[in-house]
Amino acid sequence: MPLWLLSSRVPACHPDKNSVIVPCVPWRQVPALGEGSAGCQDCSQLGTAQVPGIKPINSFLLMCFRCFLQGLASCFGICAINHLEETLAKLEDFVRSDVFKKSVGLFSIFKDRSDNEVEKVKSTLILCYGYVAMYAPKELVLSRIEADILKNIFQYFNTKVLGIKVETKDLTLKLCLIRSICMISQAIYKGVKCGDFIFSRKAELVAQMVVRASPGGWPGLGLHLGPWIKSNKEHERQRAVEVSAALLDFYLSKLNVSTVIPFYNLGVLIALFSPRCSDSLAGVRQHAVDCVYCLLYIQLCYEGFARDHRDEMVEGLKALKKGLEEPDFTVLFHTCNNIAMVIGKRVPPDQLMSLLLAMFEGLADPDKNCSRAATVMINSLLKERGGVLQEKVPDIMSIIHSKLEEVDEEHVRKAAQQTVYILASQHKSVVVSSLLGSSLPFDSHTCTMWRSLATEPTLTSQILEQLLEKVNRDVPYKESKCFLLGSGSERIATPLPLAATCALYEIMSAPESGAAVLGLYPPLFVTLLLRVSCTVGVQLPKNLQSRERRSSSHGPAPRSLHPCSCAVETLKVMLARGGSEEVARAVGNAGGWELMPPARVTRAASLGSAMARHAGPRLPLIVKNLVPTLSGVFDSQRITTTAFFAELLNSNVVNDLILLETMMDNMTGRQKDTCLLVRMLALRGLGNIASGSPEKVRKHGAKLLASMVNGMDDKDDPHNLVALEAMSSLSKLLDHVEERDIQSMLLHIAIRIRPFFDSEQPDLRQSSIVLFGKLTKFSEGNCEVFFEQILNGLVTLLLHLQDPKPEVVKACKFALRMCGPNMGCEGLCDMFLNHLREDRSLHYGEFMNNVCKHLMQSYPEMLNRLILTNLFYFKSNWVDIRAAAPMFIGFLVLHVDEDHCQQVDLDQLISGE
Repeated sequence: MPLWLLSSRVPACHPDKNSVIVPCVPWRQVPALGEGSAGCQDCSQLGTAQVPGIKPINSFLLMCFRCFLQGLASCFGICAINHLEETLAKLEDFVRSDVFKKSVGLFSIFKDRSDNEVEKVKSTLILCYGYVAMYAPKELVLSRIEADILKNIFQYFNTKVLGIKVETKDLTLKLCLIRSICMISQAIYKGVKCGDFIFSRKAELVAQMVVRASPGGWPGLGLHLGPWIKSNKEHERQRAVEVSAALLDFYLSKLNVSTVIPFYNLGVLIALFSPRCSDSLAGVRQHAVDCVYCLLYIQLCYEGFARDHRDEMVEGLKALKKGLEEPDFTVLFHTCNNIAMVIGKRVPPDQLMSLLLAMFEGLADPDKNCSRAATVMINSLLKERGGVLQEKVPDIMSIIHSKLEEVDEEHVRKAAQQTVYILASQHKSVVVSSLLGSSLPFDSHTCTMWRSLATEPTLTSQILEQLLEKVNRDVPYKESKCFLLGSGSERIATPLPLAATCALYEIMSAPESGAAVLGLYPPLFVTLLLRVSCTVGVQLPKNLQSRERRSSSHGPAPRSLHPCSCAVETLKVMLARGGSEEVARAVGNAGGWELMPPARVTRAASLGSAMARHAGPRLPLIVKNLVPTLSGVFDSQRITTTAFFAELLNSNVVNDLILLETMMDNMTGRQKDTCLLVRMLALRGLGNIASGSPEKVRKHGAKLLASMVNGMDDKDDPHNLVALEAMSSLSKLLDHVEERDIQSMLLHIAIRIRPFFDSEQPDLRQSSIVLFGKLTKFSEGNCEVFFEQILNGLVTLLLHLQDPKPEVVKACKFALRMCGPNMGCEGLCDMFLNHLREDRSLHYGEFMNNVCKHLMQSYPEMLNRLILTNLFYFKSNWVDIRAAAPMFIGFLVLHVDEDHCQQVDLDQLISGE
């Protein structure tokens, strides 16, 4: 054979001793270092392959990068079994050749090889030395390890750049070094005189093996193994955790700590291994416990305990390994919980946060069992040690939110809710503040975190109380000048109450919150009722308006963030969760959930009515909580409370609950309120006593009547709204008051309401006329005085029988029927009773002819007075009334006696003035 290598014989043990190495090497059966199973098709040509300028053996090595590195390296190892000296010599020749040298000169472009090819040649050379050491005779190899093998391995593991050694980045070269050093180490260990062997280059060898990217010895190496420990390939996890367990055990056995120092990365390392206690592979589970066991003892050594010290809790980890043999989920997670309890009691405080942060990373573990184990351990650790993490709670909450975004798994969602609950049970205020700081509108993950606070009634009640305090503490809105000049100002919602209202909605949306809502029903109802009232017409801040538009353009439409609609929806869900679905339904049927400003009074009134019918027992505490708001600074809240009370007084439930006097006193106290609408609603409430508790009107008649008279005399009532309510309410009260209470103010009332008979507002005309009719029944004791008032109003009442508004016509018929008995004319009284019934149509001309006939028969001296009053209506705004006035005069003149005709001023009559 022209080449030494090709002429070498295989070992005597080989069945075909006469075969040369290359043709007989089973290439396809040699374990490969990398991927692939087939050798290069040129392997059969290796014996004859030539590369210009390089000896055949060099050509052999240069072409190896196209084949399996391990296959070629095995060839040299086999040669070293019987020919160690010759094999090393040939490798040395290759080392000294110019294969690694750069060519210079004109033809270098044809001779140079890429750096990638050179690195592969180096990789092959390093691996060849490893196999030589492993296969060489044990009695010979020790003396050649340092001088001939390691010297050349180390020489080619680094690359020189401008004369400076730079660590190679080639992965194949690194893997070959690791494999080679492992084989060299085994050769030394198995050597016949290994006990006497002095390994002078041991430090250099170890230095080459240290992972330079994580300083700190083993802890850095452990983190470097992380990708394999978490690999989705079972064999990689198996090897990585097994190696870690062995290294930790060795590290612990050799550890000698002279001073107390911190064990950096303890938390991260425990978080790396502990979830693997529920790995799908039993071997990984067992070794993971061993890793945690060693790490905790290493920590104890760093704390100053002797290496032979035994900790009862840590020792208990060994007993837990039995429960990890069978892959029963329940047993696995129970065991993980117990392991976490041990960890929680032994990890130092300064490592706790890093442990939790790294454990959260485990939620995304590709092995679902380990992901679940991480959730179990996180919550167990927080139960054990969460009390000391107050300053870190915002960070933890942020991490929980990010993990909910990252991992879309039901078990992670449920575990995250449990985590939030645990933190809230330890740090309520911090958790609430942290969640309130989330961007509005709340995304689905933030909503999930809020709803996790609804699981336990006591905690939920405390959280709800905190949110109520935040809703009430800040002003609901701030005034802001509009952008357009002269367009006034607008009300902009303040962020904190808005966020707290949204949070209340999310918590109370959870069915589990029912018990807590029931316990806090009165303050929740009051706060949300007032919140609704003071957000009508309030706008979102500009930044939230744009954010709401953006959020609604992606995916399903979120719940509206508009301040008023948000408050309404929260109140509705509170009623539903508090067992008052019928109240919410009744309010809806009455239009009380409308959001426009005019609906404010309707909403409060319909709520009062519905609560009186369906939630009476809730009212005493609600009333107690609402009373202070009657003197509050916001008109809207005083209006809402007064309207609510007014409608409650319309029901006898307030009398049954002994609330009448309290509410009546508060309504009376609102007579001086600066808000006209409050004063009006207060009178409405007092008037509603007549229908809610009529028997109480007699008891408090004088007080109630005084309030009504004051209302009619209101000086700051430009549109007579207070007077209108006073007249309407007084009409209801008159059916139940004692005569003695009304007598003293009868004349004053009659005079005060007379101008309203001709008001442009139909409501005022109707109410004043009805009230006048009801006053007549109290005129018996003061007949002459009140008869004068009847005569003063008679013409107006008769003319308004032609009023364009049917309700005013109806009121006039009523008033005239009531006046008839007090006029001293039986015929006129009969006419009023017979012809002015509500269900009977009226022939006005014929009726007036007969009325005038009776008037002139009974009161001829009143002719001029009646004519003058009619003359006033010649200029009435209503056509039918203008037409009725001259007809009225005509009938009067027609039926008057000649003796009384001189009363008529013909000039005045003709002129119509």
